[in-house]
Amino acid sequence: MLMFLDDYSEGAHPALLEALVAGNGGQELGYGKDQYSRLATARIAAQVGRDCEVHLLVGGTQTNLTCLGAFLRSHEGVIAAQTAHINVHETGAIEATGHRIVQIPTPTGKLDPGLVDQALAQHEDEHSVRPAGIFLAQATEVGGVYTGEELGALCAHAHARGLWVYVDGARLAPALAALGARLDLVVACGVDAFFVGGTKNGALCGEAVVLVNDGLRRDFRYHMKQRGALLAKGRLLGIQFARLFDGDDLWYRLGAQANAAAARLARGLSGCGVPPRAAEANQVFVELPDDAATRLATAVRFHVWSHGERGTVIRLVCSWATDEATVDRLIDEVRGALAASTGTATPPGEVRETGGTARAGSGA
Repeated sequence: MLMFLDDYSEGAHPALLEALVAGNGGQELGYGKDQYSRLATARIAAQVGRDCEVHLLVGGTQTNLTCLGAFLRSHEGVIAAQTAHINVHETGAIEATGHRIVQIPTPTGKLDPGLVDQALAQHEDEHSVRPAGIFLAQATEVGGVYTGEELGALCAHAHARGLWVYVDGARLAPALAALGARLDLVVACGVDAFFVGGTKNGALCGEAVVLVNDGLRRDFRYHMKQRGALLAKGRLLGIQFARLFDGDDLWYRLGAQANAAAARLARGLSGCGVPPRAAEANQVFVELPDDAATRLATAVRFHVWSHGERGTVIRLVCSWATDEATVDRLIDEVRGALAASTGTATPPGEVRETGGTARAGSGA
């Protein structure tokens, strides 16, 4: 089976495994006080380029739960797109803390100033939850990427209304690669807090929380401990992030590799006669005839996104380790499924390119 279900099915980039082995010996202080965690947080802060606090946590759901639990008071909620990860894929973790997610329908998965105002208009006084902040994902759950202009306008609008902005950065590396940008762009746009994704970008596990707004930093390590996010063997996270940001741009390059694989896939699907939704980062969404999607599922693991009148929309996710040969095999499988579904051959596609994406594990 070909695996295009997600971008965390591989283990870790070889360079991180080598670093973990090299840093395995000897004793270190626990709970993020080890030399590697201190080095990692310093390197990330340097990339951010502003005064900030950096904390290393294990996974995305834990990170969102810890951050929003720390930021919200008991009567407050957070505004998010209806498709937001915290709303549909985290088992009610935020609601379990007693906080409401103020859901806003948006077909693009993006929020904008007008949608924020709609949410605020529905929560005007003490008889309803008070929205205190905005939850965004970069890239979004439906594959979109906020431009710097969009993110900056949204942050300015939020701040004018007394709201903070928090960004889920599980796929931040592909998003920044799509923009040709670096971590400092996130803060320049006005984001108050965000996390730097490792789990979906070459690490065994780990996310790095960046707290820019001083008002959101208070007692954060207490919240980490309470949520089980203060890892005793903190070097496990520190070693990985220290290597991802050790000066050779590995974290950025892995995001770019995932995007390049997705772009190759999008071109190949178009050549098969099923042009996908514009692939802005490393997620590709394409609608196939129902029978073709069913046939494809016998050879490929993917996420069924929705069912429509014309067919089945599926999500295909490329990772830092997705190489050209694997993409081409997937395109061949799609071509075969379409041909079997219609009884005719599909148009030849641009699937046998040379050059392009670096092979998995090359670090290039």
